[in-house]
Parts: sequence; structure tokens; C-alpha cells
Amino acid sequence: MEDPQRTSEPINFVHQDEIWKAHIKVEKDSAAVWPNKWGSLTEVYKEYQKESVKLKEVVRLEPPGDPAARPLTPPDKLIQVAPSPPVPQTTQALIGWRSSHSHLQLEKYATVHHGRRSFLKELGWPCDACS
Repeated sequence: MEDPQRTSEPINFVHQDEIWKAHIKVEKDSAAVWPNKWGSLTEVYKEYQKESVKLKEVVRLEPPGDPAARPLTPPDKLIQVAPSPPVPQTTQALIGWRSSHSHLQLEKYATVHHGRRSFLKELGWPCDACS
């Protein structure tokens, strides 16, 4: 409640207590008004829960397919990891050592060119139009 940064000014405990009481009063008033304003949401949420339970039971009863019909694919066929280049000798060379190899770079398809366009050029205005 008290700010440790402001040690030079005296703390008015009565004023802080009044602020706290106002916060509590707002909380109590809003809690009393909430069912009248938003109470209908609780009924809709209960209906939604009942429907979701019914849908889950239907999904459990009728599986989409026979799991024995298709074999599981081993992860070795899905994920292919290339061997890493040797680790550099110095810590200075360690920065960006994997990105220096083209097959290990993060941008696999092309370099990203965001923000290269000018709004003024798109409108056909001279570049000195805004400063």
C-alpha cells in the first residue's frame, strides 16, 4: 500500500484509508449489480457445458476410424536433422556460427524484406512532403 520510493513525503494514513474504503465500496456495489446485468451469461454457460458433455460422449462412442488400420509413423521419417558443423574454437566465432552455413539458416525460403516500401511513394508524393 505504501510506496517505498516516496520516503521524503509524510504518509497520510487517513487519506489512504478513505481511498481503500472507496475501492471496497465499488467492489461490493458491482458485485451486487452483476447478477442483474450479466446473470444471463451463467445460464448460457451451463447450457454450453451440457452440450459439450453430450458432444464428448458422442465422440467417445464413435471413434473416427480403426486405430489398427493405419500404423504409426516413426518420428525419424517425419523429422530430419542434419549434422551440425564443428563448434568454433573461440567464443568470438561462436556468435552466429550456425547461421554461416546456408543449410542451417533460419530463413529457409528467402530473406525477409519487411518495411522496405515507402508510404509516400505509394501515394505518388515526393519524399520531402512530410518531415
